[in-house]
Amino acid sequence: MFKTLTTSKVIINKFNYKLIKPISLTNFKSISTTTTNLFNTNNNKMSFQYKQPEHKLTLIPGPIEFSDDVLASMATPSQAHTSPEFISTFQSVLKSLRKVFKSTDTNTQGYVLSGSGTLGWDVASSNLLNPGEKVLVLSTGFFSDSFAECLKVYGADVDVLTAEVGDVVPLDKIEQQLQKEKYSAITITHVDTSTSVVSDVEAISKVVKKVSPDTLIIVDGVCSIAVEDLEFDKWGIDFALTASQKAIGVPAGLSIFYASERALAKALNKEKESTFFASLKRWTPIMKAYENGNGAYFATPAVQTITALKTSLDEILSQPIDERFAKHAQVSDKFKSNVEKLGLKILPVDHKVAAHGLTAVYFPDGINGPDLLKKLSEKGFVVAGGIHKKLVGKYFRVGHMGYSVYAGHVDKLTKALEESLNELK
Repeated sequence: MFKTLTTSKVIINKFNYKLIKPISLTNFKSISTTTTNLFNTNNNKMSFQYKQPEHKLTLIPGPIEFSDDVLASMATPSQAHTSPEFISTFQSVLKSLRKVFKSTDTNTQGYVLSGSGTLGWDVASSNLLNPGEKVLVLSTGFFSDSFAECLKVYGADVDVLTAEVGDVVPLDKIEQQLQKEKYSAITITHVDTSTSVVSDVEAISKVVKKVSPDTLIIVDGVCSIAVEDLEFDKWGIDFALTASQKAIGVPAGLSIFYASERALAKALNKEKESTFFASLKRWTPIMKAYENGNGAYFATPAVQTITALKTSLDEILSQPIDERFAKHAQVSDKFKSNVEKLGLKILPVDHKVAAHGLTAVYFPDGINGPDLLKKLSEKGFVVAGGIHKKLVGKYFRVGHMGYSVYAGHVDKLTKALEESLNELK
């Protein structure tokens, strides 16, 4: 039998939200499960050890390499998403994400849904905007433009400010456009994976707050969160999204995002929903319940992947988050310096706009790109080709984030790159 979902009206702070009432799982708490004895996901250590076999190192901008403990967590025996054990795991995940996104405001909310980073675009487009509303997209590459396409699917009126290849959109251009038109939202791709360019979210947010304070600030942080500093509360961000397979360090399958009180006020008061699975009206009470240590149901969460996410977040937060950012910057700067010493040129026009989680590098003159990638593969390294439409076949991309930063993989790749270049000359 299906349970009928009724709409309830609850008051959260100063906003009236119309929420879809979740199915209560209170009665499930009394159910004992054998899972506790088999595999307790609340333990700091896994109940069994796993060591991944020798394999080619995947140093692309995601999926990245994963730690043994994260992969072990994926082998969690079957567990009810309503069990006390999983509720505790999910609660820990949502509380830890606050530290990664740097949000202490209890009126903001984190979400973990089954899906890729692209699902975050759909969530933002369908929940935060109404058809016909204007959105300003700051484009620094392929993924910025793809976000614009997603917005158009949901009926947004999109303007795009496009940066020169390898550069960011100048702040004065952003300010001029915001003065010229009234926008409901602005999208910033923190790091566009196609160019390895990082935008200054803090500086852009200040411009938006000064010129157009009612404009929602939406950040695509798929390749930046857990690598680059992002101050969700302090910078006044309204929506930020990422995915599990990037610097978060978990196999692909989870769409992770954060929404501000202001964003939720708009999303939860929309009279007509334009999505079902991606509806914040439906997911918000679920996430609030889990974060408060209570189960609730709308759609089944990815139990094993969320368990692995807890393990990865525990690893990430085993050191102060700012130290993690500094470590990524150090490894990134060293790799870029070594690449340039080999006579190669990076795609970003300046190190100031170069991301710390990956590097885009032009193929050298006189060497066939596919031959270089093949050589690296033969030496045990998989790197990515370029996908920017203006530079297809002219460059490659190296991911250096998460586990690989701490495991010494990047130095090993540098050596293999030098050897490969010498062999191809």
